[in-house]
Amino acid sequence: MIQAVFYMYSDKTYRGFSVSGHAGYENAGKDIICASVSALVINTVNAVDALTENVCACEQDSSGSIKFKFSSDSDEQGQLLIRALDMGLSNIEKEYGKKYLQVHYKEV
Repeated sequence: MIQAVFYMYSDKTYRGFSVSGHAGYENAGKDIICASVSALVINTVNAVDALTENVCACEQDSSGSIKFKFSSDSDEQGQLLIRALDMGLSNIEKEYGKKYLQVHYKEV
C-alpha cells in the first residue's frame, strides 16, 4: 500500500509531504495506481521548482519513497500546487480504496 502524509501547520497550510510504498494493485510495470501517484508527485515537485519562487528540499531513496518540504513559508502558488496533489491523491484513494493508497495529515 502507498502511504501519503501531508505535513500541515495549525492554520492548515502545507509544510510538505512524504509518499512511500507500493500499491500492489497489479504487477510491476502495469500498476495504474503506482503510475498515477508517481506522475502526480513528480509533476508537483517539478512544478513547485519551475513555476514558483518557493525554496524547497526534496529527497528520494532507492525504494522510490520521496520527502518534500518547503524550506521556508510558501506562497499561494506553492500552496495551490500541493493542494492539487492532495486532491489528486485523495481522489485516487476514494476511487480505488484504502487497500492501495492511504492519505494522512499530520500537524507540525
